[in-house]
Amino acid sequence: MKASTLKKASAEARLLLIGIPLAIWTLLPIYHMVLFALSPKEQAVSGKLWPEHPTLHNFSMVFHQQHHYLSHFWLQMWNSVLIAVAVGAITLFIATAAAFAISRLRVKGGRTIMNLALFTYFIPAAFLAVPMYKTMGNYGLLNSQWALILAMVTIATPYSIWVLKQASDKLPLELDEAARIDGATPLQLFRLVYLPLMMPSLVAVGTYALLLAWNEYLYAFLLLSDDKSTTLGVALGSFLSADDSPWELLMTTGLIYALPPAAIYYVFKRYMVGGLTAGAVKS
Repeated sequence: MKASTLKKASAEARLLLIGIPLAIWTLLPIYHMVLFALSPKEQAVSGKLWPEHPTLHNFSMVFHQQHHYLSHFWLQMWNSVLIAVAVGAITLFIATAAAFAISRLRVKGGRTIMNLALFTYFIPAAFLAVPMYKTMGNYGLLNSQWALILAMVTIATPYSIWVLKQASDKLPLELDEAARIDGATPLQLFRLVYLPLMMPSLVAVGTYALLLAWNEYLYAFLLLSDDKSTTLGVALGSFLSADDSPWELLMTTGLIYALPPAAIYYVFKRYMVGGLTAGAVKS
C-alpha cells in the first residue's frame, strides 16, 4: 500500500514539475498585456513588475476612440464579430449537411469528395492567399467582407466535414431505420434525429470555425483594405507602423480583442474536446 502511495505521489510531483513552468510560460504574455493595459504611457516600458499608479485611462481611450489608430474601434470590432459569426454559421450549415449526406444517406462518391477536400490541407493556407486574392478580384469581391467570409469558409469546411462525419458514423444506424419505418423523410430524419444527437459536435465545430475567422490576419489584411470594412485584428497591426507606437493602447486593445474568444471557449469548453475528437477512436 505504501509503495502504491509513493508511486502516486511521485507521479503527481512530476506532473507539477512540468505543469507549473508551463503554466507560468503560458500566463506570462497575458500578464504583460494586463501590465501594459494598466500602466500610464510614461510607465508602460519601465520594466517594473507592476505599475506604481495603475489606471484604467487606456481602456477609456480605447472605448472612446481617442487616438487616430482607434478612430474606427467599435466598427472594426463589429466587423470582426459579424465575419466570425457568419463564417461559423455558414461552415456549420455546409459541414452538417455534407456529413449527413455522406454518413447517413450514403450518397455515391461522398467519401471520395470528403477525402479530396481534406487533401487541400496539404497546401498551407498562406500559400493560397495570393490565388484567393486573384480569385476574389476576378469576381469583384475585393474589399468586401464577403470575400473574407467565403475564404475562411473554404478553409474551415473540409476539417469540419471530417469531424462531423466521424461523429455521425458513431450514431447507431438502427435509429435511422426506426425513423424510416415510422415514415420519416430524410429531412425529418435530419431535423428530429440527427441534429439533436450531434449537438455537442455541432457546437464544437461551429466554435472552431468562429474562432478561426476571429483570429485570422493574413486573409483579412489582403482582402479588406478599407479601415471601415476590415477587422480589429488587422487594425491592431497599424499600431506597429510608427516608431512611437502607443504600446499601452496596443496591449489594451489586444486584451479587449482577446476577451470574446476566451468567453466563448469558457462557455463551450465541455463540448470542445469531446466534439472535435468524436469518432477519433472507434469503440
